[in-house]
Amino acid sequence: MTPRNDLSRRRFLRGVGLSGATIQVGLPAFEAFFNSSGTAYAAEAGAAARPIETRFVLWFNGNGIIEKYWIPREDGPDYEMTPCLQPLARFRRDIHVLSGVDNPAARLPGPGNGHHNSMSGLVSGAMFSGRGAGGPSIDQVIAQKIGDDSRFRSLQVGVCQESFGESIQRNLSWAGRDRPLPPEMIPHRLFDRLFGSKEPYWIERKKSILDAVGDEAKSLQSALGHGDRQRLEEYLTSVRSLERSIASLPPEYSQVVERPSEGGDLKDWPRIAKLQADLLVHALASRQTRVASFMLTKCQGLSRFPWLGYTYERHHEYTHGRVESPEGQRIMRDICRWHVEEFAYFLGRLKSIPEGDGTLLDHTCALFVHEHAEANSHKNAGLAMIAAGHAGQMKTGLHTRMTGTVGDLYLTLAEEVVGAPIANFPTGEKKLVEIV
Repeated sequence: MTPRNDLSRRRFLRGVGLSGATIQVGLPAFEAFFNSSGTAYAAEAGAAARPIETRFVLWFNGNGIIEKYWIPREDGPDYEMTPCLQPLARFRRDIHVLSGVDNPAARLPGPGNGHHNSMSGLVSGAMFSGRGAGGPSIDQVIAQKIGDDSRFRSLQVGVCQESFGESIQRNLSWAGRDRPLPPEMIPHRLFDRLFGSKEPYWIERKKSILDAVGDEAKSLQSALGHGDRQRLEEYLTSVRSLERSIASLPPEYSQVVERPSEGGDLKDWPRIAKLQADLLVHALASRQTRVASFMLTKCQGLSRFPWLGYTYERHHEYTHGRVESPEGQRIMRDICRWHVEEFAYFLGRLKSIPEGDGTLLDHTCALFVHEHAEANSHKNAGLAMIAAGHAGQMKTGLHTRMTGTVGDLYLTLAEEVVGAPIANFPTGEKKLVEIV
C-alpha cells in the first residue's frame, strides 16, 4: 500500500491526451490525507501537521431585493425565515443573515449611475472610476494572500450573461483599478479549464476526460482504504456525470450572448447555474483554488425568467415601475427567491462533501451580496447579505442588524474567518464583533 504521507501529497490524477497535452483531474480530500482526528493534514516527515485550508467565495446577484420579503423582522437566533430566505431553512445553523451594511463609497460624487457607483463600492470599497471598479475587489485582495499555493489563485464563474454590457456591470472580480477579471460563463470552457485539454473528442464529449487517467485511477484505488476507494469512485462518477450534462446542453449554450434580441433569451439559466456551481465545488473540493467569485446574474441584468413564468419584462425592468404595485412586489419576491434557491444548492453541495472531521462547508466562507438593498430606489445603505459556512468559527444561526461598512465586514471576514492578513480595506475601520 502507498505510504500515508505519499497519499497526503497527491492532488491530481495525471494523463496525456492525443496531442501530448497533460490532463489533470483534481482529487477530493481522502481520509488518508488527515491526522487520526481529522482536524489537520497528516504530518510529513520532519514537518508539523498543516491545518485544513479555508476557502472564500463571493456570490453575487444583481439589481437588489425587496426588503420586506427578504430581511427578517427579528434579530438573533429566533428570527423567522422570510419568503425569500425560505430555501435556506435547512441551512439555518450554517448561515448568518446580515442587514444594515453600509456602502459609503457608492455615495461619493463622481461619474456613473446608481448601479455603477454601488457596484464599484460593493466589490472594491472605492468609487467608480468612470470605466470600472476603483480598486481590486475583495476576492482578489484575499487571493493575493492565500491563493498562491493553489493551481488557480482564484476562479471567476458566471451564469446569466445578459446585461447592459458595461464593464462594471458585467464583472464581479477586479485585479485592480479598471482591471476586470471576466467570469467564465460557458460550462464547456470551465470544465476544460479544470479538467483537461481542448482536444476535439473531449470538446465534443465523444469520450471522457477520465479515459486519459484510467490507469492512474486504478493504481490509486488499490492503495486506498475501503472508505477512500468508495469516495474516489463517487468522485469520478460525478465528474463523468458533469461531462454528460454539459454534452446534453443545446448548441446555443456554448456561446456568449451579450444582449439577445427580443425573445432570444436562453431559457434555462437554473440548469447552467447548477452546472457552474458543481464545477466550482469540484475545484474547491480538490483544492485547485481557495478563492472564487460567482456571478449568478449581472449588475443591472436583463434576464427574463421563463421558468418562473415571468417573461413580460427583464430583470432590471421588474425592479422599477410596476414593482411598486402588489403584483410587481410578488414578482420580485419570486425572482429573489430563485436567487436564494441557487445559493442553497451551492451550500448543499459544499455540505455533502466530507473533509477531515467535517465537510467542505465547514472550511468555507461564502458571502452572498447585491449591489443594492431596496432595488427600486437603488439604496446603498442598509445592504442585506448572507455569510455562510463555518471557516474560522464564524458565528452562524443568526440575523444581525449591523452598524458597519462593507469594508468593515470584508476586513473582518478576511482576517478573522478566512485567515487572510489583508491589513486594511477601503471604508474598513473596525472589526465586527458580531461576526466572530
